[in-house]
Amino acid sequence: MSQEINPSEAHTGHPTAGMYFKIAMILSAVTAIEVGIFYLTWLSYWIIPILFVLSAGKFTLVAMYYMHLKFDHKLFTFLFVGGFVLATSVIFALIFLFQVWL
Repeated sequence: MSQEINPSEAHTGHPTAGMYFKIAMILSAVTAIEVGIFYLTWLSYWIIPILFVLSAGKFTLVAMYYMHLKFDHKLFTFLFVGGFVLATSVIFALIFLFQVWL
């Protein structure tokens, strides 16, 4: 026979409101750093790679906690990351193919 799962048992281990607040503060701090880096003219060619890394870190935090990928089945994480890697690969392939550099 099939086994019924109590809805309260299905999703365990989610972060508390305090954890969401800490993550929001981290995201706010990283955003402030990104805005500050934009105005540093001496970085010139390094601005885009630095902003890309910071944005990727923010994206990872949002996907892990706010989209609950850290707590869901690993298949969902695999599908999400796989699609992201595929999309990023296509973008870089098009950049190299058409030689469009920023």
